[in-house]
Amino acid sequence: MSEQSDRPANGLVHFEISGSHEEDLHRFYGEPLHWQVEPKGPGYALVQTPGWLGGAIVDAERSSITLGVVVPDLKQVLIRAGDLGATVTMPPTDNGWVTKAQVQDPAGNILTLIQA
Repeated sequence: MSEQSDRPANGLVHFEISGSHEEDLHRFYGEPLHWQVEPKGPGYALVQTPGWLGGAIVDAERSSITLGVVVPDLKQVLIRAGDLGATVTMPPTDNGWVTKAQVQDPAGNILTLIQA
C-alpha cells in the first residue's frame, strides 16, 4: 500500500467490510455498486471502488465495517486516542506492507491507523 504516502495526513485510505457469506458480499458490493472485487484466497478479497478508495471484504463471524486512516505519527495518535477514551485493540504491527494499529473508539467502532 505504498499509495498511502500520496494521501493527505489523517485521510481515509482503506476500509474492510467483514461478515459471513463472503460470496454474497462479493456480489452485493460488486454488482449494484460496480465495485471491483478480486478474491485473494479463502476469506479475503481486495475491493476497488470507482474512485481511488480501495479496501477489502473479509470473511468473519461478526459483521463490521472498519475504516483505515493514514497518520503521520502512529505512536502519537495512539497516545492521544487513548487520552480521549479509545482502547488499543491491536498494537503497532508491521504486516510487510504497512505498519498499522487498531483502536476501538469510545462508541466501540474499530479504526485502523496506518503509519504514513
